[in-house]
Amino acid sequence: MESTAARRTPPRVEADGAQAALLRVERLSKDFGGLRAVANCSFSVRAGTITGLIGPNGAGKSTLFGLISGFMRPDDGRVYLGGEDITGLPPHRIFRRGLCRTFQIPREHKSLTVLENLMLVPPDQLGERFYNPLLRPGAVRRQERELREKARDVLDFLTLGHLRDEYAGTLSGGQKKLLELARTLMADPRIVLLDEPAAGVNPTLMGRIRDRIVRLNAERNITFLLIEHDIPLVMGLCDPVIVMNQGMKLAEGPPAQVQGDPRVLEAYLGGQYGAADD
Repeated sequence: MESTAARRTPPRVEADGAQAALLRVERLSKDFGGLRAVANCSFSVRAGTITGLIGPNGAGKSTLFGLISGFMRPDDGRVYLGGEDITGLPPHRIFRRGLCRTFQIPREHKSLTVLENLMLVPPDQLGERFYNPLLRPGAVRRQERELREKARDVLDFLTLGHLRDEYAGTLSGGQKKLLELARTLMADPRIVLLDEPAAGVNPTLMGRIRDRIVRLNAERNITFLLIEHDIPLVMGLCDPVIVMNQGMKLAEGPPAQVQGDPRVLEAYLGGQYGAADD
């Protein structure tokens, strides 16, 4: 069994003092019939960053998330997490290594309560083995109490504590996005891949999600890679920003640099988010 401590190892520091890449994608490609969704794509995500991934519809962003997180197998290329080759591993093994993802359309267990949704997440729970409730009932109850307390703390942090006994299927779209984030936190992730956290979320709730991402990054050193079409949100939250187009990385850099890149303006931004006036 892989311990939480092993997954939470501090990021390696390179000789120049900069943090090493936590996630590295090298020449990744994926075809669907005659369509190349991801084409020889390479980039790195440094530990401790909130990195944005933008691009027009059909640029390959969600497919790339599927390849990184193990929900799809690449046709070519490699994926490395903390220096370990995780290419082609199934999602549950990548999850155990500290990489979690959310989905554009939340995948909550609708018939379970919000609290129960969180308590399902941690792997290798003692109660999952049929003999432990009989042979080690005290240990099973103790672990369940600890997980319940952790789940309550996570829900309170994400301002969902008052909904913990509600069925997850009754939540609003924005609340379900927060629940998706809460579920990742139950796994003590090293990096979280967020797929359009702002989609369908009202501005007030989105402000809350943004605030929690910033705090998790600063206080718990969780690295984020997020896909988002809300360009002002990305430019105000993320550094660096990676731009994809036609399955390939088109540009990468600080928000101001990306906003002023003519290739980005032509391929995606259309000039409406050009660099601010001096």
